[in-house]
Amino acid sequence: MADEPTGALDSRTGKHVLEILHGLHDDGSTIILITHDNGIAATAERVVRISDGHIIYDGDREGAFL
Repeated sequence: MADEPTGALDSRTGKHVLEILHGLHDDGSTIILITHDNGIAATAERVVRISDGHIIYDGDREGAFL
């Protein structure tokens, strides 16, 4: 589980952290990542959007940002 893993990082280090997380996923690990960055969320296989404590979307990235 990673809560805003790139929030306080410079862009180069943030990119490296995301590469590590993607590598772990490619190796079969489940990654749960919490972010406010839609650019990062758009790279996810599955997106769950929450607003005011309620799930408003749960599905693939293609429908997450309509």
